Amino acid sequence: MKSAIAIVAHPDDIEFLFAGTLLQLGRIGYELHYFCLANGGCGSLTMDAQATAKLRRSEAKQAAVILGAKWHGPLCNDLEIVYSVDLIKRLAVTIRETRPEIVLTHSPDDYMADHTETARLALTAAFTHGMPNFGTEPPSQALKDHRLAVYHAMPHGLRDGLRRRIVPGSYVDTSDVMETKRQALEAHASQGAWLDASQGMGSYVANMEKMSREVGSMSGIFEHAEGWRRHLHLGLSPEEFDPLSEALQNRYQVNLDYEASL
Repeated sequence: MKSAIAIVAHPDDIEFLFAGTLLQLGRIGYELHYFCLANGGCGSLTMDAQATAKLRRSEAKQAAVILGAKWHGPLCNDLEIVYSVDLIKRLAVTIRETRPEIVLTHSPDDYMADHTETARLALTAAFTHGMPNFGTEPPSQALKDHRLAVYHAMPHGLRDGLRRRIVPGSYVDTSDVMETKRQALEAHASQGAWLDASQGMGSYVANMEKMSREVGSMSGIFEHAEGWRRHLHLGLSPEEFDPLSEALQNRYQVNLDYEASL
């Protein structure tokens, strides 16, 4: 069975940014994996870190069930996602065990360091998948004759850290899975009040829907969409390997202007 893994920083990042793509892959038989590197313990103004992390673990597990994905436990605390050999070794184990064809992760430039560091870690862990001389923790077997592609989601707010507009290289139609995506995001009930209080986000779900409609409008064809940029193939796969396109077909649209600009 083909598999896809979502690697993000915090519980609720998957649901906010790209749960629709996971749902579309699950519909066609992909085994789905749900991995938040941090435990979410900083996401409260009223509970301590331990209680918050416990609650957010429960919410993430519920969301993973809604998405039909296997949940993987966090590796560190919020704001402690740093590009380090320790985290690469621990993340690489999961890459090798799940054997993903598709790795979905954050934008390489986003509004907070946890997101951008997660993107770096996901890429390096994927890069080591076939290296038997790279030791993991715990030890694991490198993959032979395996290929994978890494896709970067749109940054929060559709802009990089310097406010520049980010244009997707491709779009996934999520129009017909929006209700399930909403349910998965709503499973993170503790985060609505926190994000409004700490970041002035307002309605949690409404902001997600606004972003998906905006990306859909950018596609010129889909009502709701999630945008992606595929990482350079070197060290991962043959140049032409684009498994999201192969898998999703008419639910996937390449941005020809983006491709022409490369």
